[in-house]
Amino acid sequence: LKAVILIGGPQKGTRFRPLSFEVPKPLFPVAGVPMVQHHIEACAKVPGMKEILLMGFYQPNEALSRFLISAQQEFKVPIRYLQEYAALGTGGGIYHFRDQILSGGAEAFFVLNADVCSEFPLEEMLEFRQQHGDMHSFVILGTTANRTQALNYGCIVANVDTQEVQHYVEKPSTFVSEIINCGIYLFTPAIFQHIGEVFQRNQQELALEESSNGWQRAEVIRLEQDVFTALAGSGKLYVYKTDGFWSQIKSAGSAIYASRLYLNQYSKSHPERLAQNKPGGPVIRGNVYIHPTASIDRTAVLGPNVSIGEGVTVGAGVRVRESIVLHGASLHDHTCVLNTIVGWDSTIGRWARVEGTPSDPNPNDPYAKIDSETLFRDGRLTPSITILGCSVTIPAEVVILNSIVLPHKELSRSYKNQIIL
Repeated sequence: LKAVILIGGPQKGTRFRPLSFEVPKPLFPVAGVPMVQHHIEACAKVPGMKEILLMGFYQPNEALSRFLISAQQEFKVPIRYLQEYAALGTGGGIYHFRDQILSGGAEAFFVLNADVCSEFPLEEMLEFRQQHGDMHSFVILGTTANRTQALNYGCIVANVDTQEVQHYVEKPSTFVSEIINCGIYLFTPAIFQHIGEVFQRNQQELALEESSNGWQRAEVIRLEQDVFTALAGSGKLYVYKTDGFWSQIKSAGSAIYASRLYLNQYSKSHPERLAQNKPGGPVIRGNVYIHPTASIDRTAVLGPNVSIGEGVTVGAGVRVRESIVLHGASLHDHTCVLNTIVGWDSTIGRWARVEGTPSDPNPNDPYAKIDSETLFRDGRLTPSITILGCSVTIPAEVVILNSIVLPHKELSRSYKNQIIL
């Protein structure tokens, strides 16, 4: 078994700015560990996992190399990064590196998109494939969304008894199905034949067009639109429906929701990562992650859903709720931080209040997903999570509401519903 994690590249993640300026989006900490580490952890647990490949078109940089080395040591599985020469789409990348994926005689491999958070029921998908379909069939992880939100995802129509995918439409314009694609797949080497057919077809179409830069475009292959749509109804594609948590992490605000889902799971999977109330320690409410190097005053109140990074300083009487505080940040006495991501090495002055508007799914609808909000509506900034980029300084006694502050800014006054460039 192998696993491939698609981490994309620098031109993506625009909705994740200003946080993606400092660190590649897959390394952004969610619930205390880099986003993609949750994927690696889940893959490493699967019996028989021989290798994990990260695939994308980020330039190999120091942060990525450091992360890969430490992850290999921690999870005892070979982990490599394969760099695409351009954005090849979700199918083009795995087709380009098919020899690397198949080397060592891989019988099956998982493909996971890095920008989802999930319980990753990988072993269940393997079992499901043995019960349904043959050893050459492919499995998509699916989940239930509500009718209106389903249109934002790939929609799957499956046979109720066999779970065979009969019809697949990516982001349909009208309602097709409530079962949506989670961006997590189980493939066998046979998938390359199907991707190869798309590649051949692309090449033929381009030969007819005789466009000058055609060679590159033939290799851009999207698993969802180009491959699944064709495979549906052929008896080779199945959907395994999960009731576990799942969410996309597209915008910076959705990282706070993902953090909540993972922190919730820690009580079962990693109880040691959750902070406890101790005599002489801060007040902890609900699920909170605190990095061991953080220094927190005992009169601070943290939680629920708070993640405190490396070397963070939290002063007396500070209140933090539904927020991510990144490493090196400093919250001075009596600050209040709600629904906010505080960037690396940022400082919030005494008695300041930094607050955003949560963009959570509807709590009364069990199938609601997080909306991928646009930044602006009717020419105004949509109220959402407040984001402070790295090295932002907020003075004492000001209020920052629903705002995005780009890195290296020193504010002098209060702001509301602003992007501060």
